[in-house]
Amino acid sequence: MDDQPESDLRPQGGAPGEGAGPALDRRAELSEFLRSRRARLKPDDVGLPDFGRHRRVPGLRREELAQLAGVSVAYYTRLEQGNGQNVSAEILDAIASALRLTDAESAHLSHLAEPRRHRKKPSARQQQRARGALCRLLDSMEGVPAYVVGRRAEILAWNRMAAAVFGDWSELPAQERNWARLVFLKPDYRDLFVEWDQKASDIVAYLRMDAGCRPDDARLSALVGELSVKSQDFRRLWARHDVKEKSHGVKRLCHPLVGDLSLSFETFMLPDDAEQSMVTYHAEPESDSAEALRLLASWGADATRAGTAVPGGQ
Repeated sequence: MDDQPESDLRPQGGAPGEGAGPALDRRAELSEFLRSRRARLKPDDVGLPDFGRHRRVPGLRREELAQLAGVSVAYYTRLEQGNGQNVSAEILDAIASALRLTDAESAHLSHLAEPRRHRKKPSARQQQRARGALCRLLDSMEGVPAYVVGRRAEILAWNRMAAAVFGDWSELPAQERNWARLVFLKPDYRDLFVEWDQKASDIVAYLRMDAGCRPDDARLSALVGELSVKSQDFRRLWARHDVKEKSHGVKRLCHPLVGDLSLSFETFMLPDDAEQSMVTYHAEPESDSAEALRLLASWGADATRAGTAVPGGQ
């Protein structure tokens, strides 16, 4: 039997600019996440016969997914309706395997289905701050753009080279020092990131992962609500329910002073605070990008002021 039409999850949040809003609906998040992962699979992907002309929904049917996971259709239906009470880790693993989930997606499913196992301490609601020693370490990293990012994609600390490459965040109010706000609400960042679509997709996937870990984070909910109101691109990407953990890779930039940059980045989770990460960027030795970074370093404060003109991207 085909499934009922899928509902449209609308993130809940306070009015734009507010510091807090209603928590995200964990049951709705679980339901929509499972449906979105099921919809992306075709019977051929999992070795099942495809009677396409009889299908009224995209992807696998619930009974097909239940069969693959080795659970009853009624049980899986309850789970997909957002009822994850008393679900075992073994069943979640079986469903994750049937859905071909990545490690990040499997962790997200576990957070949504059994939040009590992953409940954060009350301190998670407190203001995030980068340790003083960590800030001094950033300052000592001459020639290496680096910053510390925390929950909700908030930028907590950065060095002079990061300001020269990405813009002087010290000129922004503290609440606007946030990668999601910068990427979706500041036009200059569309020009800065050559693959802006990928950067935007990554940011939303990080926020989704964060929301799964902390569905009662009212400030995160308010941020999602504000961006959903202000950015059609954000709404489109949020509705995909993609999740991703910060990792490593290459970012291509088009800097207003030095032109094209190709920088490799590495993400280091802090050992004493898993909710904060240090991100560093570097260029291949003897490359044009390495020379461009040397130029930015030599220009000092002038490069920072002229950088990406962050305040101008309103």
